[in-house]
Amino acid sequence: MRLPPLTEGRLLRRYQRFLADVALADGSVVTAHCPNTGSMLGCKEAGSRVWLSAATRPTRKLPWTWELVEAAPGVKVGIHTGRTNALVREALGSGQIPSLRGYPRLRSEVALGPGTRIDFLLEGGDRPPCYLEVKNVTAAVDAGVALFPDAVTTRGARHLEVLQREVAKGARAALVFCAQRGDVREIRPADAIDPHYGRRLREALAAGVEVWGLGATIGLDEIKVDRLVPMVYPPIG
Repeated sequence: MRLPPLTEGRLLRRYQRFLADVALADGSVVTAHCPNTGSMLGCKEAGSRVWLSAATRPTRKLPWTWELVEAAPGVKVGIHTGRTNALVREALGSGQIPSLRGYPRLRSEVALGPGTRIDFLLEGGDRPPCYLEVKNVTAAVDAGVALFPDAVTTRGARHLEVLQREVAKGARAALVFCAQRGDVREIRPADAIDPHYGRRLREALAAGVEVWGLGATIGLDEIKVDRLVPMVYPPIG
């Protein structure tokens, strides 16, 4: 995925979930839209290098959007959750998840009952349709271990229930965790943050929901999903 031109700055603070104050190189301070509703664990430290994109609509209330952060020396992280589905779509198109290759049709934002939508539906061929939900991963700890979620997520647990229900009906269902950072070597459920989600994820996996991890390399002009990342499920104490 090609990124728009980016402007570097230093993060002053992230607040009210959707706002971030950033000091630019010319000394000015701007308020940027933060397109990430999570806690942004490890990705919102004051003083961090960040990169912003300029709005294409001159009438937009906030003229800047926060795109990347340097979470550790040399480690850039894509925090824009609105880009995650497009990254996974590209990965599906290039066949990076072998078991999901060969579906001739891909639909986005498919309704599954009142108030519930799934990110993708893969259809066609001689296989059952596959309902696919995508999660963006930005939090990581030492040794390349990424964690999801970075805050309690009732919505995420509800998505697991929906996927499990579709498997029970005879469809395929899959969950893809997309880590927008190049230092990730494995992805784990963040059991210490949301133990309920961790239990539900393991239950869904046991019921037949397929779970995949993807890793991306982050540059200043491009984010590229370039590898499968192992999913690891430590025992819950």
